[in-house]
Amino acid sequence: MKKSLIAVAAMAVVGAASAQSSVTLYGIADIWVGKPEGAKVQAGSGGLAGSRWGIKGSEDLGGGLSANFNFESALNLGNGATNAAMFDRQANVGFSGGFGALKIGRSWTAFDDIYGAANSGFDSALSANAVWINNYAYSNGTNASNAQIHYTTPTMGGFSGAISTKLKGNETAAEMRHTAVYAKYEQGPIYAGVAYEKDDGPAVLKNTLVNGSYDLGMAKVLASYYTTKTGAGIATNSYQLGADIPMGSALTLSVGYASSKVDVAGAKSATGFGVAAGYSLSKRTTVYGGLRATNNIAGKDLWAVGVNHKF
Repeated sequence: MKKSLIAVAAMAVVGAASAQSSVTLYGIADIWVGKPEGAKVQAGSGGLAGSRWGIKGSEDLGGGLSANFNFESALNLGNGATNAAMFDRQANVGFSGGFGALKIGRSWTAFDDIYGAANSGFDSALSANAVWINNYAYSNGTNASNAQIHYTTPTMGGFSGAISTKLKGNETAAEMRHTAVYAKYEQGPIYAGVAYEKDDGPAVLKNTLVNGSYDLGMAKVLASYYTTKTGAGIATNSYQLGADIPMGSALTLSVGYASSKVDVAGAKSATGFGVAAGYSLSKRTTVYGGLRATNNIAGKDLWAVGVNHKF
């Protein structure tokens, strides 16, 4: 009897310890078939979202404090390869609690955090804003390639913010310091955000983004304005307008128009129109398709159909 009670108690302790920590394997398998401008019909990886796999976990330290980690790698479904760095998307550890969340290591910048929040075409390879020609060198689809500190505030009344920066000792000749911040409001049908990032080299860039959306029920309207200034003061100004339109419980149509222009004499605006449709077969699997047509920019026309599966 005593041995049975001891065994039950031991299992209870193990169960409690297990409940206080978790490790999750996750990812996205996304592949499309289509025709980029100037190329033959082909299959490609990452249409609706970049294919990836990752491991993340957390441990409850008590008092509302948790320790967290996240390792994430890009994955090419065409050949099964990852990039040169195994965890090229994220590799960080940190803490979260009532104060917000702090992580240190390889991660997205605060600018990246809201970059796609109001993009048409589901912020995918079919998005109209693929015509944007802002020279955003260090992020915009690839995270900071060297260790940084990233802090996110708690959400209060729909408002939140974040700041990220690289320490001086982590700078390299290829990638100097970048410091970014964002502030956003997200509650009910309204989303509004503003972000700023300064990259100190090898090219000096100052990036400012304002974006927002409003869900009318019959459609969610999307808008964004993005400007980049070089160290010489040359600006590239871009904008996008779009809408996500529910066509049923599982089908959504997204349309968008975008424009981008360098502020120099004689420069023409690059413009693009995109339309994409996504049909949810389940909570984890979506089939999609669409096209993008452009002017005054080469290599950006595209049509594609594909499948996106989350795990």
